[in-house]
Amino acid sequence: MEDLSLHILDIVDNAIAARAKRIEIWVVEEPSEDRLTIEIRDDGIGMDEEVRQKAVDPFFTTRSSRRVGLGLSFMAQAAQEAGGSLRVESELGKGTKVIASFRYHHIDRKPLGSMVETVMTLLFGNPELEILYAHGKDGKSFALSSSSVKNHFRDRPLIDPEVIQWVERRLKEGLKQIGVQG
Repeated sequence: MEDLSLHILDIVDNAIAARAKRIEIWVVEEPSEDRLTIEIRDDGIGMDEEVRQKAVDPFFTTRSSRRVGLGLSFMAQAAQEAGGSLRVESELGKGTKVIASFRYHHIDRKPLGSMVETVMTLLFGNPELEILYAHGKDGKSFALSSSSVKNHFRDRPLIDPEVIQWVERRLKEGLKQIGVQG
């Protein structure tokens, strides 16, 4: 995968497959500390300890539709290549938290990619889910949730063109205000 936003999509896909109803994506950029952290939390079915320990193994998957599970292993590899790490915390019935850290200025760190496109894909492709996206950089922060969008446009579906344009504008402006290119 070319950028980290695609890894985020893949891990969120895992959360959806685990029957999550709420998914949180936290991106924290700390250039002065040489650190980038991506945390994805869900309230899905979670994993027992045995499955959690095998979760980053590319030859392990709980899906019956394929023999390999590459999402977490690719993210772990991307983190390790950039001097970071990946940690998975999970509990059956309570959900999963994936925390990936990267050295911000490492030459092998993949670019973050388009978080605007990633968040829009998740919001509009999964209107039944509660999705929270929060992004911080250098002490500034921006957040957008599907519930805030739904509350702002109470009488319109998420797929309404005006809603889509508003969300795109809000994401671009919010990220620009904290010094992040969408």
